[in-house]
Amino acid sequence: MQTTYHKANTRGKADHGWLKSHHSFSFASYHNPERMGFGQLRVLNDDIVKPKMGFGTHPHQNMEIISIPLSGALSHKDSMDNKRAITVGEVQVMSAGTGLQHSEFNDSKTDEVNFLQLWIQPEELGVAPRYEQKHFDLSKRENQFQTVVAPKDNTIDDALWIHQQAYISLGNFDASQTINFKLNNASHGIYVFVLEGKIEIDDQTLETKDALGIWDTKNVAMNIQKNSKILVVEVPMN
Repeated sequence: MQTTYHKANTRGKADHGWLKSHHSFSFASYHNPERMGFGQLRVLNDDIVKPKMGFGTHPHQNMEIISIPLSGALSHKDSMDNKRAITVGEVQVMSAGTGLQHSEFNDSKTDEVNFLQLWIQPEELGVAPRYEQKHFDLSKRENQFQTVVAPKDNTIDDALWIHQQAYISLGNFDASQTINFKLNNASHGIYVFVLEGKIEIDDQTLETKDALGIWDTKNVAMNIQKNSKILVVEVPMN
């Protein structure tokens, strides 16, 4: 098993006043040649948007974009005539494909929005743009991983699908147990991102917003040291 450790405080930072963002990988003005992504995972941004502020209309192309709210609600509007709010418990996917435009806005007058945005490189370019979001039963991630995103040709349960052999899973775990994560494909790697809590993997301790990239293994044992919420992104490494 090979690993790469990313401590929370080593992420890139941006503070635009209305937006505070932490970048796990190179993004916008943050450039680190040693952090250009993990396999086909290109972006993992941890964004906090102030009330009544947001991202104006902007374009995307040939990227699978996944948004996961951690607190608050984010309003979405795009060039495909979708206009919806995304809230905690929901996951949103967009295939930018041949091109689309969208905006994201915090409509609340009082509460910040904290959400994760992930970009995964597609296995096929020039696909028709698409948008989908859904609410997931949070009870199904108690002390187990719930797959919320999966490949188009290998969907799992009620997972949303994307144009890549990638999987995104979320789990909420009680302390003092060991969880075994089995990769869907042994040639893939996983990027483990601790949303809250404290865990240990292969003698490496991870606390809130720490991450560990792992590859060259079929299974990963996670020792849950404190009550924890965990995101796992499984992607092809080539």
